[in-house]
Amino acid sequence: MLSLDPRLKLRQSYLLGISGGRDSVALLHTLLAAGCRKLTLCHLNHQTRGLFSSDDAAFVRDLAEKNGLPFEIGRMNVPRLAEQQGHSLETAARQARHQFFAECAKRSKCSSLLLAHHGDDNAETILFNLFRGSAGLKGMRFSSKLKVDRRKLTILRPFLQILRSEIDDFAEETSMFYRDDATNFEPIATRNRLRNEAIPLLEHIMDRDPVPGILRAAAICNEQEDALEDLLEHLQLIDPQGRLFLPKLRALPETLQRRALFNYLKANKIKDLSADLLNRCLTLLDPESPAKENLPGKKFLRRRASRLFVDK
Repeated sequence: MLSLDPRLKLRQSYLLGISGGRDSVALLHTLLAAGCRKLTLCHLNHQTRGLFSSDDAAFVRDLAEKNGLPFEIGRMNVPRLAEQQGHSLETAARQARHQFFAECAKRSKCSSLLLAHHGDDNAETILFNLFRGSAGLKGMRFSSKLKVDRRKLTILRPFLQILRSEIDDFAEETSMFYRDDATNFEPIATRNRLRNEAIPLLEHIMDRDPVPGILRAAAICNEQEDALEDLLEHLQLIDPQGRLFLPKLRALPETLQRRALFNYLKANKIKDLSADLLNRCLTLLDPESPAKENLPGKKFLRRRASRLFVDK
């Protein structure tokens, strides 16, 4: 049997996002075997594969009824949505799923959503973010928050430490029935190409599976990030009025100054936090520099009375 993350509370109620594919069906079987039965299966028909999409929905419905579980089946014409919004099919599908899950959460009065992301998915995410210019190895976490309109969801990933090969072995050993989505093997999305082209090429070049090494490096990076956050919190850089205290900030190494500024601006809902913006904001630490820096959203970062604060 596959292992679940030990932080998962088996007696709690959950929504389970289920496509009918190997990963989500394996998660369902593992949850049921572990005694986690307060589940509502949630499946969105993306209408991207004609009758195959309808068959996926029927498969999930049968799976729910067979196991005596409540279920939610939704439909969304994702290709049309992508065209209307000018987004990629991948982006439109993700937004449609988020909206659907939020609606399921409202109807079921359950805000905890389980997804079947596993270690290989996480490695793809880390590479995807790294190639887009992320500052560090940014991947998935066991728990994350998602806000859709005014509804907040907690996303949990009990399979994040499991490798795709382990799920393959489980499916073969148990003769598990699931649905295959042929589009996962088509080079129509960046993630597909990372999964089907880039990672196999890395494996061929290095003569080893690159996924465990990527995950190990990301885990170390996460530990360091957490330690950094704990240190900044311990330093108490924010005064009672919610402003950055400049004497303390100036005493820090530039790396910590940059991180403290990033956290402060993010907490104040400043978007598009680029390296260039942080560099410009760092100049405010110099008492001889101008006392105001422009921020996105027609806001400013101001220096006054040994404090930095966001102002309109």
